[in-house]
Amino acid sequence: MGSLRQGSFRLANIAGIDLFLHWSWFLVAAWEIEARAGTYSSISWNVLEYLALFLIVTLHEFGHALACRQVGGLANRIVLWPLGGVAYVQPPPRPGATLWSIAAGPLVNVALFPVLAAAWFAARSAGLAATEHDAYALVRTVFFINVVLLVFNLLPIYPLDGGQILRSLLWFVVGRARSLMAAATVGFAGVAGLVVLAFALHSVWIGIIAAFVLLSCWGGLKQARVLASLARAPRREGFACPACKNSPPAGEHWICGRCRTHFDTFATHATCPQCSAQYSVTRCLDCGQAHSFNAWVVPAAAAAAKW
Repeated sequence: MGSLRQGSFRLANIAGIDLFLHWSWFLVAAWEIEARAGTYSSISWNVLEYLALFLIVTLHEFGHALACRQVGGLANRIVLWPLGGVAYVQPPPRPGATLWSIAAGPLVNVALFPVLAAAWFAARSAGLAATEHDAYALVRTVFFINVVLLVFNLLPIYPLDGGQILRSLLWFVVGRARSLMAAATVGFAGVAGLVVLAFALHSVWIGIIAAFVLLSCWGGLKQARVLASLARAPRREGFACPACKNSPPAGEHWICGRCRTHFDTFATHATCPQCSAQYSVTRCLDCGQAHSFNAWVVPAAAAAAKW
């Protein structure tokens, strides 16, 4: 997802959340609009349809971001790209907080369902199907777009919302690492289904989505292994993350950004033993938040060290 950040530009800042648009969006938008040029009497209606699609996507992503903030997480960036949107959210490392942050996105689509259904019913009652066919077709299509996005996102395939909701529910039962490993494994089965569907429908887009899901599942599986390793590692006494209150694991789990050496930042006081690079902040491997090294020292340990 880092490449999305590099190739995007900011559209707006809404409620403290930066909304970005990736440059590739314009290429795919032009292709998709041209491909559906015959569905309306004017291509301007196709443009409106495509913009409506991404308006729904944007609202969906803001649902994730605002819910994440509600539970005390970090969410300050949303990027729109051809496959939809990505809300960069970091909820607290708790299953309930993660579940709410993920579920809030589809709930936006659920809330839009009666609104768009009412708009479609009103357009049909007003006779727009005969008098303003383009307007009526747009309202109807936007309704179905919202339904399709809701159903697709709820598929239990990681990293779709449904797969992440599955992971969050399993987290309550089997823990953080095993839940991610299980969700990623189910996601691989979903990839196989998407590949079959792509060949059956001769759909390039479904094939691209299958490739994206495959890469995400592989990344999730590797992350699950890291989490499992961290869970087994002994914890270093005298230090605690100011955010999640967890003690850091002992061992060479941090990587120097300059020379790529693995080292234990708490054993070297945030200094790389290879190139002597010093780090003003230390990132928590449990919750992902970064704090100054001194903030990690628990008061009792600091007093003992001073004594």
